[in-house]
Parts: sequence; structure tokens; C-alpha cells
Amino acid sequence: MRTAAALARHELRLLVSLLRWLARRPDSSSDGDGDGKGGVRAFGYAQGQGAVMAGFWFVCAVETFAMAVLLRNWPTAHRVVLVLDLYTLLFVAGLYAAWTVRPHLLHDDVLRVRQAAHVDLRVPLDRIAAVRRETRTTHERADGELNLPVGSRTTVTLQLTSPIAHFTLLGRRRDVTLIRLHADDDRALADAVTRARSRSSVRPDRPR
Repeated sequence: MRTAAALARHELRLLVSLLRWLARRPDSSSDGDGDGKGGVRAFGYAQGQGAVMAGFWFVCAVETFAMAVLLRNWPTAHRVVLVLDLYTLLFVAGLYAAWTVRPHLLHDDVLRVRQAAHVDLRVPLDRIAAVRRETRTTHERADGELNLPVGSRTTVTLQLTSPIAHFTLLGRRRDVTLIRLHADDDRALADAVTRARSRSSVRPDRPR
């Protein structure tokens, strides 16, 4: 049941992302439901992926047409395969939309590292020991590391002072101390995080 619920939430986020994409309203708010105001900065990571996803969607569309022709004499099988193929087309469109409308977000005290609809990790700025621009095209799985490549590439590395909990799509917990991610403008993201960390470290404690 827990797995089914996790998958259902993921599908819902894809659908919402598709609607946001069609409405040209990216999710760049502090809580995921606002309008992105209040000094929140967004950093995209899907630049250049549009052609790849469009090509994949086109291949799926051709396959849908081909299967409809091949199964035209078997109505039951035709209907079942058609539903699955149409769902695949919707899924691919929702996936691209999620990459586009769910950017990384930098707040005053936290960086939200995101990837499509399946990763949304809040990294407190005071947990970031170092941020550096680092282009990598190979990523071996290792304990304590979270790699979020786009087109097999990451461009920014975050080294943390202590572990933070990352939960996978199916709810499995992983404690990570190093995060590699991709940003279209890696220099801008790295510089912005560095400045935000500096401001956060000198900000006086708020009165209780």
C-alpha cells in the first residue's frame, strides 16, 4: 500500500506539473503552492532536454499508431494497448513538464534541490560546508552520495557538514553528505548559494 501511495503521489505531481507547464506557471514558491515571491530564486536544469524528450515522445506516438494498425482486428487487445500507449504519452509529457516547472529553489536559509517530480530535497544552508562548480559525466553509486544528473552530467557539488535524510520515490531513506546536481547556469547557482550562506552565517538570532 505504501508503494502504491508513493507512485500515486508521483503521478499526481506529474499531472500538476503538466497543467502548470500548459499554464506557464512554474512552481517557484516557498511551499510549492505560492507564486514565487519573497526573494526566492529559481535555477533551471532542463535546458537542452526539450529536443530529446520531444524525440522520445514522437517515437512513442509512432509506436501507438503502429500498434493500433497491427491490432485493429483484435478489439480487446487494441483497447488495452491503446490505453497503455496513451498513458505513456501522457507520462512522457508530464515528465518533461516536471523538469521544466520544478527548478532548484534558493531561499534565505535553505536550498531546495529538485529533479522532475521525484526529488525535492531541502538542504539547510548552514549544513553546506562547500559548494563548487564541478562537471562530471560519470557517477558511481556510493554511500552518502546523491547524484542527480541531467543528460548524464552534473555541474555543481555540495559538500555537507553532516548527513541529511533523502527519501527515494518509494520512501527508502538514505543519509547523504554529498550532493551532485545539474544547473543550466552553474556559476550563478554556486555564487548565489555562497552569498546566501554568508548572509545566513552573519544573520543575528531572531528574538524568541
